[in-house]
Amino acid sequence: MKKIVVLFSLSFAILLGINLNFVLAQNSSKTMSIEKSEFGKTAAGETVEMYALKNVNGLTVKVLNFGGVIWSFEVPDKDGKFVNVSANLETVGEYEKVRPFFGSLIGRYGNRIAKGKFTLDGKEYTLPTNNGKNALHGGLKGFDQKIWDVEPFTTDNSVGLKLSYVSKDGEEGYPGTLRTTVVYKLDNNNDWTMDYIATTDKATVLNLTNHTFWNLAGAQSGTILEHELTMGADRVLPTDDGLIPTGEIRKVEGTAFDFLTMHKVGSRISQITEPQFAGGYDHCFVLKEKKPGEMSFCAKLRDPKSGRTMTVKTTEPAVQLYTGNFFNGSTGAFGYKYEKYSALCLETQHYPDSPNQPKFPSTVLKPGETYRHTTVHSFSVE
Repeated sequence: MKKIVVLFSLSFAILLGINLNFVLAQNSSKTMSIEKSEFGKTAAGETVEMYALKNVNGLTVKVLNFGGVIWSFEVPDKDGKFVNVSANLETVGEYEKVRPFFGSLIGRYGNRIAKGKFTLDGKEYTLPTNNGKNALHGGLKGFDQKIWDVEPFTTDNSVGLKLSYVSKDGEEGYPGTLRTTVVYKLDNNNDWTMDYIATTDKATVLNLTNHTFWNLAGAQSGTILEHELTMGADRVLPTDDGLIPTGEIRKVEGTAFDFLTMHKVGSRISQITEPQFAGGYDHCFVLKEKKPGEMSFCAKLRDPKSGRTMTVKTTEPAVQLYTGNFFNGSTGAFGYKYEKYSALCLETQHYPDSPNQPKFPSTVLKPGETYRHTTVHSFSVE
């Protein structure tokens, strides 16, 4: 595997005339770094690159330009032992064929749109249906399957990547040419920030998110049922048997969906008996009421044994909690098979099927407007 290591002193970089946006920032005896290497090739022969971002504390995030995939996320436990906590696959071919959405950027529309249809400005649009009779996560070849343009950057306190992709009018059935930029940033406070920005030349619908699967004990270490979770969500969206919201917004208090106080993920999971959920959480939780675009507490996840803790804040109005209910051991990497409950997702987003549900917050983006969405993951030990 070819590897280019971006590791220079500032003076040496200046001497060689190297672009300083791609040079490490310095912090006493420790340094931040960005390393670029070749990960593989797509079936079409496109080169897939990996970028390893490392902060002064040793946290390392590896990102692919294919789908903007967060391939691994290495963080320490209470004893300082680093391990990857993000589920992944070994090869590009697996990401193209299996599509568990491990770590992927999701677009144009995260989650489901009923029957793959919606009406906008009096015109009906038809999308490919790839989840039963519904459209899921952008379609047959959504943003998770695209090669993104990548620009590495550094600041005094962070390293990051600016990822860009232009989705043409009509791609996967969606109207408008959409220009999307997602900025990944890892800083020395152990914060991982994802900033989403998009514009369009024609009215469209948009719901961007990231689909990382987390297991804070280690990505290949067993189930997340003993993880502890609390969320700033006081309501949940009930669904039909196709996981499309019914339109009701139900209070969580006193139910299996009540994560207002921290408890084990698996402590009430057996109360979810509807067959469409396969014995686990795959629900959109509505965060406590706030102003549009306001950053607020979303969730806190903790692995009691390792002490690894992840706190999530977001400007989005909701978060999809998915506990890997549909894993069955058929997907694996590095000799490990992902079984049921191997990892969980906390996908910050707008509500599923919003284009067909006028009572939900709008996901319409019009020309002249700018879509903005920020989510921050903060890592620590307790």
